[in-house]
Amino acid sequence: MPTFVHTDKCDGCKGGEVTACMYICPHDLMKLDTERMKAFNQEPEQCWECQCCVKACPQQAIEVRSFQDWVPMGGAAIPMLTDTAIMWTIKFRDGEVKRFKFPVRTTPVGSIDPYGNKPEPGDINDQRLFTEAGVDLPVI
Repeated sequence: MPTFVHTDKCDGCKGGEVTACMYICPHDLMKLDTERMKAFNQEPEQCWECQCCVKACPQQAIEVRSFQDWVPMGGAAIPMLTDTAIMWTIKFRDGEVKRFKFPVRTTPVGSIDPYGNKPEPGDINDQRLFTEAGVDLPVI
């Protein structure tokens, strides 16, 4: 089922031009109604149900009706994202609530050097790959 926005919770990310859900949606489906300052899914039938917008929403105003094979009818699966983890709250239709916390990273934010331990770029005409050692290969 596609995402939907609880308009009573949505604050339009406090009046910015781009809301968190608009920024994160890989299919560019989330839009901002500038008159009401509320986000909405402009094409629900195109939604991939990836839940990126649900996780990114600072007000927890976006929800996805989950598939019955993992959330029974009438239940809900609500993610809450932090810098270090995702906390999933599963609400069952009988009122039972379960929470699961999963780490999303093992290093401090900003501590990773993506180019660390990589060799310097070489000759663009060299037939070796970027990560291959500088050993000369025999010519065949």
